Amino acid sequence: MTNFVEELRWRGLLHDIMPETEAYLLKYPTVGYIGFDPTADSLHIGSLVQILVLKHFQNAGHTPIALVGGATGMVGDPSGKSAERNLLDEESLLNNINGVKAQLEQFLDFDAPKNPAKMVNNFDWMKEISLINFVRDTGKHITVNYMMAKDSVKRRLSSESTEGMSFTEFTYQLFQGYDFYHLYKNMDCKLQMGGSDQWGNITTGTELIRRKTQGKAYAITIPLITKADGTKFGKTEGGNVWLDPKRTSPYKFYQYWLNSSDEDAENFIKIFTFLEKETIDVLIAEHKQAPHMRLLQKKIGEEVTMMTHGKEAYENAIKASQILFGKSTAEDLKSLDKHTFLEVFEGVPQATVSMDDIKNGLDIIAALASKTGFLKSNGDARRALQENAISVNKEKVSADFLIRTTDLISGHYILLQRGKKNYFLLTVE
Repeated sequence: MTNFVEELRWRGLLHDIMPETEAYLLKYPTVGYIGFDPTADSLHIGSLVQILVLKHFQNAGHTPIALVGGATGMVGDPSGKSAERNLLDEESLLNNINGVKAQLEQFLDFDAPKNPAKMVNNFDWMKEISLINFVRDTGKHITVNYMMAKDSVKRRLSSESTEGMSFTEFTYQLFQGYDFYHLYKNMDCKLQMGGSDQWGNITTGTELIRRKTQGKAYAITIPLITKADGTKFGKTEGGNVWLDPKRTSPYKFYQYWLNSSDEDAENFIKIFTFLEKETIDVLIAEHKQAPHMRLLQKKIGEEVTMMTHGKEAYENAIKASQILFGKSTAEDLKSLDKHTFLEVFEGVPQATVSMDDIKNGLDIIAALASKTGFLKSNGDARRALQENAISVNKEKVSADFLIRTTDLISGHYILLQRGKKNYFLLTVE
């Protein structure tokens, strides 16, 4: 076994740790878990931090459990929330659980010979417990005073922007505490990990285990990732950055990392990759000597995109990224799928022409001016063509050029360009 806690420490992934936890993990191969809330059918890159912590845990010789909260997802965790969230119906929850399970299987090794990862759903044991039994066998061990002292509860009760806290949410820490107790008793699970906002819920679990079994359990929390400029990590103007390629394409996923600030990139390279410390130190030093090359951002983008979406998706993301900077051909454009092509040129001015125009051959001057308004006039179009400034699908054209169906990208698009950065999208219908 290697020192899991030290690995978290140098990567900036250690927030709180219960006394004796590090010594215990160095001495014993341990079963530990992290819970994932199935509020959507995909996890996002905020959840990726927890997944990678479980992977580090497995790499260190321990056994990771990924708990999908089928039962707790019906209740709603108040930690870090300013208002109560909407509860999901059973069908939506099941769909979300299946999506989350499929993603976790991409990262953790469920077939490792010595310490295979395990996946559990807390609905499987919670559904058997009656309210009377839960109140009698679990509720009596944790006082209301103890629960009220938790920061997540105190913040919600003292907040002026909410109407307080429902009993449903108040009981959440008991449910999560019971999960830890159940895994401790049935799977010899001695450690729970989670985000720093989970410390109260996790320690309720260790306290429940102590009171019900006189046994000892351990806790580690991971800092919530923040960006240097104060904006929220994992968010773009379009919303969350998801792990599901249908929600966030590999191109946009790669772009998120590529657009990291230098300060953030120094943190992200440690948090989101499995590169060794020595390799990372060299990369950071090289980046500081030539920051304009964006070596850190490119390396993070490569590592995380390949880990999440695979090599082919990463290579396509690179190809799509290069299109905007002139290092591509018509063949590169045509090899992009429609979804990625439209994302690359999102926000570019566009016009629509009919398929009949293209079938008969559309005169380039008309395509630039009268049919689209890309350029102000036919004279303007002729001058730009004489200056060799016009490209169709990244290839220079002259004044006698006709746009034909063979030029269509994904059967419907033509990319016009004046100079290096002035793009116009022709949609053919």
